Amino acid sequence: MTLRLSVPAPKTIVLVGLMGAGKTSIGRLLAKRLDLEFIDADREIEQAAQCSIEQIFERHGEAEFRDGEHRVIARLLAAPAHVLATGGGAFMTKETRDAIRGRGISVWLRADLDLLLRRVSRRKNRPLLRNKNPRQTLKKLMEERYPVYAEADIVVDSGDKPPATIVDTVIESLETFLGSGLGSGLGSGLGAGAGSGGAKAAG
Repeated sequence: MTLRLSVPAPKTIVLVGLMGAGKTSIGRLLAKRLDLEFIDADREIEQAAQCSIEQIFERHGEAEFRDGEHRVIARLLAAPAHVLATGGGAFMTKETRDAIRGRGISVWLRADLDLLLRRVSRRKNRPLLRNKNPRQTLKKLMEERYPVYAEADIVVDSGDKPPATIVDTVIESLETFLGSGLGSGLGSGLGAGAGSGGAKAAG
């Protein structure tokens, strides 16, 4: 049985998490399942800047990249509901986090260190991992970012499972979240996280 939402998504579903968590692959499948458009924020940033993320980091630094990232994500959130995959650091910017909270439903795809390292080692275009110890870098990023990612409306473990299984968990969690009434108003982001997959409860 293929799971789908029982009601149309009222807001853009925003996937957050570290590089390698599966935001693009899960996002594409989720969008197809929900009959929504899929948008990759990093690709939109590259199109707007007419250069790669790596080149933006090298030429202008991370601070300027984050500023442009915020502007692009704010623009995308003003569009009709879709599935949006964001870069690993996007949710760390308060202004971006506030924009997502106001106009989207955030889903943190959580993954452990070994899984992330295995996935990101397949690609060489990760500016923050261009050093001699990518494992230590990832570990530090997890320590810095996971407490902030935990503010997301929904938490789903992106483990070593088939992507379709993870999408099922995301949809089940969205159903719970929307059923709670948080997803349609301004009450998102309340309460404590919900383990391996679930919406947050009102506190």
